[in-house]
Amino acid sequence: MPQVTRCDCRKAEMAERCWANARIPRRYEHCSLADFDIHFPGADSSLAKARLAAGRFVEEYPVESTGLMLIGPVGVGKTHLAVGILRELAEKGIPGLFYDYRELLKEIQNSYNPSVQTTELAILRPVFEAEVLALDELGAVKPTEWVWDTVSHILNTRYNNKRTTIITTNFRDLPPGSLEPELTAARRAARDETLGDRIGERMRSRLSEMCRKVEMTGGDFRQKVQSADFR
Repeated sequence: MPQVTRCDCRKAEMAERCWANARIPRRYEHCSLADFDIHFPGADSSLAKARLAAGRFVEEYPVESTGLMLIGPVGVGKTHLAVGILRELAEKGIPGLFYDYRELLKEIQNSYNPSVQTTELAILRPVFEAEVLALDELGAVKPTEWVWDTVSHILNTRYNNKRTTIITTNFRDLPPGSLEPELTAARRAARDETLGDRIGERMRSRLSEMCRKVEMTGGDFRQKVQSADFR
């Protein structure tokens, strides 16, 4: 008996719809795994390994649904890889959602304004329910009790519902207060806190269950390219 397969035009429509609904910022709309640059000046082998991990994640999803946590300094391509993953998943008809951590918290705060025609639940529902959520720049907002409660609510809900989450962060995956005591104040002034400092140890531990850690190191791609273009 012949198998029923979805025609290419239907697949293309579904992929286009998934991509359109992913909320990718215009700055990153061009990003794909295929054009991720691992050869710019200052790049090292960790970027090739990260690109491989991203590709493997797409190939194995949804059989393997553990997320990824892309960790590294500014400019090594963490957001590029996260968007590239969503692009390839969309091509497979798998819906994803991109949110900048700072923008998400700002939207939630704005929903408390009675003049704004939206609610906290209306903002959070798609974040909770997205099959794959890419949460960019985790920890980028100064921690307060409200921030900790909100990120806990988001991550715990997705964890309990077995939803896949892709995280990017500039902060090292270490417990709070891990820096040497005599250097802590100076380093914190230079934004050299740990992920535990920014989201709390409980949530950092939860992320270790939700995501495989991918370390990325190297120079700032954007500065290298701009410098080369200027010369």
